[in-house]
Amino acid sequence: MPKPDELIVDIAALVESGQSSQMSLTVVTGGAVITGRLAPEAMWRQRVSEVLTSSARLGEFSAVFDTPQKKDGPPTHLHFHVARILQGTVGIPETGGMFRVAIEDISAWTVGDFSYSDH
Repeated sequence: MPKPDELIVDIAALVESGQSSQMSLTVVTGGAVITGRLAPEAMWRQRVSEVLTSSARLGEFSAVFDTPQKKDGPPTHLHFHVARILQGTVGIPETGGMFRVAIEDISAWTVGDFSYSDH
């Protein structure tokens, strides 16, 4: 198993410690390009739980995200919100979504997010 990029781990740890959701990042993982803002895992879990709770069909799954995360060692995942998968000239979903990406699966990254413009 390859060792995760220490810079990404440090960024994730800083996001976790500061409880900030302002860091924008773009990553390549499994051939997909994901762009958006990072969120602390607790904030990400809470938001996913809220979305599921408001769903008539998926409400029962919200409790899975209410479970406190285990804090042993450095972060292993990035938690994106307002994120899009870039495909061609569009970002899917247009409004942004919630993505969890394993740090060890990231093959490339850059600070900042990409957006498209018709100009």
